[in-house]
Amino acid sequence: MITLSVILQAVASMAIAKMGAGIGAGLAAIGAGIGIGNIGSSAVEAIARQPEAVGDIRSNMIISAALIEGVAFFAIVICLLILFV
Repeated sequence: MITLSVILQAVASMAIAKMGAGIGAGLAAIGAGIGIGNIGSSAVEAIARQPEAVGDIRSNMIISAALIEGVAFFAIVICLLILFV
């Protein structure tokens, strides 16, 4: 059975893979920024419509932003593994 380290070593030896890893890390960061921006704008809009629900909206916004950051961080780590390993 092929392990992840063997696959990463095979992929990392190619120059195109390193370029793709850099592009992937950039796209992950840009996507996370856009996603968190959309969450923030929607939360402000929702709070403006229902000010009494500010606590629930804020907690849901923070949880969603944390999940998006987690996925983006995972994607960036995978891209860095391909780049440096």
